[in-house]
Amino acid sequence: MTSEQIHTLQVKYEGGKRPFDVGRLALINRKIFFEYSPSFFELGLELSPFKLPLKAGVLVCEDRVFEGLFGVFNDSLPDGWGRLLLDRKLRNSGINPSTMTPIDRLRYVGTHGMGALRYEPEFPATSHKDSLIDLDVLADECFQFQTNDQDQFIDDLIIMNGSSAGARPKVLVRIDEKRGQFQMTTNNLSHAHQDWIVKFRSSVDPQDSGPIEYAYHLMAKKAGLIVPEAKLFKSRTGPGYFGVRRFDRTEHTFLHTHTLSGLLHADYRIPSLDYETVMKATYILTRSMVENEKQFRNIVFNVFSYNRDDHAKNFSFIMDDKGTWTVSPAYDLTFSTGPGGEHCTAIRGNGRNPGTTDLLKLGAVTGINEQKAQLIIDQVKEAVSKWRQFAEEANVSQQSSKNIYSQLSRIE
Repeated sequence: MTSEQIHTLQVKYEGGKRPFDVGRLALINRKIFFEYSPSFFELGLELSPFKLPLKAGVLVCEDRVFEGLFGVFNDSLPDGWGRLLLDRKLRNSGINPSTMTPIDRLRYVGTHGMGALRYEPEFPATSHKDSLIDLDVLADECFQFQTNDQDQFIDDLIIMNGSSAGARPKVLVRIDEKRGQFQMTTNNLSHAHQDWIVKFRSSVDPQDSGPIEYAYHLMAKKAGLIVPEAKLFKSRTGPGYFGVRRFDRTEHTFLHTHTLSGLLHADYRIPSLDYETVMKATYILTRSMVENEKQFRNIVFNVFSYNRDDHAKNFSFIMDDKGTWTVSPAYDLTFSTGPGGEHCTAIRGNGRNPGTTDLLKLGAVTGINEQKAQLIIDQVKEAVSKWRQFAEEANVSQQSSKNIYSQLSRIE
């Protein structure tokens, strides 16, 4: 670790057959500037069409939502758990985290971030071997780190975080399906494999947070949502760990992903959006009613499943190497009461008790006819009505299952 500050940073794109120079970030007098590389114009790819259009010249972010950083680059930075790990590591190295600029933090992401963007030069990462992993040991290390400030595990936890986002502890692992073994992964293309993100409970989560999220995954599939492959991994000491296969990479390349927060420069830390904005942004970006209806189904599920942690970073889009955008698979689907008991994202101003009436109005103003909207609502409600069946399959505790059902059954 070093307190040295680099004021320029090269951005690369690894979403095609070979890496391309995207451009250069620069920090000058506390303002962040960006300029596309001339060669990148040949691809014709709009990585962030709303806030960072593909045009020549030096571009500056005029707002301070992400400390002056363009949202597409802010998406590369870890938040919540990942930021906690890095800040603790910095303090242990004698560096005040508040002195770190967004450019500095992107250097720690370097070539190991999620999605298809990479940053050079990077801070050298702690070296490691692709050693075997015990999920129960890792879960205990995460818990000790949170509750007892035990930092001896911090290097391994930083490596395995992979710059992923979210508040709950998580690790990025490679799975040997034949042997049922977990290994550390370097989050790059040196191996033809797909990584998994495995979540552990935080110090404030219920013991069965893993089974609850897996039950929600099963329920979402039944409701017709597009979701990543997921599993409930066994534990010797608890009810299991929820894991999902990454959707931002294939065996041969990475996929450019962009959160709605980064796309619109919407602050995910506070309620900052309405679902009407979500739907309109989806259609403008994708130009597809199919994607619009996919997003509408995601919203309907959030409402009827009482998933109120529906902030701007929990919606993402994927761009292929031709520049076509689609709605990403739905993720972070679980029971949540939200801030003050309301949805982070309201429906036409209603965050407290939205239901069928609000959803039909939302569909109407965003181009979905009433018959189609009602069909989606009915399909989602039918799936959610079977909550106790999914909870039993996922081994959710009877108390948790009962508590969640009492909330689900109230939504009309």
